[in-house]
Amino acid sequence: MAATDFKDYYATLGVGRAASADEIKKAFRRLARQYHPDMNPGDKVAEARFKEINEAYEVLSDTDKRRKYDQFGQYWSRVGAPGAGAGPAGVGFDDFEFGRYGSFDDFINELLGRFGGGASASSSAGYRSPGFQDFGSGFGGQATAGARKVSLDAEASISLSLSDAFRGTQKQLRINNEMVEVKVPPGIKAGSKLRLRGKGNIMPTTGQRGDLYLKVDIKPHEFFQLEGDHLTCEVPIAPDEAALGATIAVPTPDGLVNVNIPAGVRTGQSLRLRGKGWPTRTGRGDLLVKVAIAVPKTLTDAERQAYEQLQRSRSTDLRSDLKQYSL
Repeated sequence: MAATDFKDYYATLGVGRAASADEIKKAFRRLARQYHPDMNPGDKVAEARFKEINEAYEVLSDTDKRRKYDQFGQYWSRVGAPGAGAGPAGVGFDDFEFGRYGSFDDFINELLGRFGGGASASSSAGYRSPGFQDFGSGFGGQATAGARKVSLDAEASISLSLSDAFRGTQKQLRINNEMVEVKVPPGIKAGSKLRLRGKGNIMPTTGQRGDLYLKVDIKPHEFFQLEGDHLTCEVPIAPDEAALGATIAVPTPDGLVNVNIPAGVRTGQSLRLRGKGWPTRTGRGDLLVKVAIAVPKTLTDAERQAYEQLQRSRSTDLRSDLKQYSL
């Protein structure tokens, strides 16, 4: 390195030659934040200044390099390295991927680690828990502590039967080789999220860990469906039950309940069983029993004769009102 190429690293960081390691670190943080490329998009001057700041900090943050620099000036890099006339070792700036950090502070923490101030560069940000979504989305001029937390949170899904969702349950999940007990409260609904504090992604540079959010998925049930706070079900009734009325047994979450079918009920009409539905904060929702009039696929001789007699005896034309409609 020629004398004309000599760089005053102290002047670059704006500190005196007697500056402590802590003062040098603080100066580096301030200048790195000011000239970072993400905060000066397209500014080549700022990018060059940022590289100079990194180069200066690499030398002055290393006790051995700083001692040689103070003693030998522009020739410090040649001490103990015969034939090495290419100047100081590079800081490795070009292999940093800025977009993978949750915040500017995360980037600075790793950069300090690479220069000997903390964790090694191999323990970088952007950790991804197996099977979970990585929320790291880069950073810019508005990086905040909240953005860093988002980058550590993770999301996964948990599938429950309708019975487990109704009654509540406890599940064991393996997360990052750790068995975790998950308590599911009664009455949880599809799309809800269960929060497991401190079970999300880990920031290797700080050891900080985010939260894990389990999104609830409920498997379809063969008889019951959930609509809002109410359960619904569909029960078939015979034509004579629809015409004459009847009392039938209907399944509920609490067991069979006798339900009165009023005479003249229609297909699709719902009968409300109050307090037999989904658990809520104030009690239970309702169970809506939808009626479907079903005709037997096979008839005995007696049934056929009865239907034929009914057909001959019918006095009402159920489709008389349809004659008024046309296009």
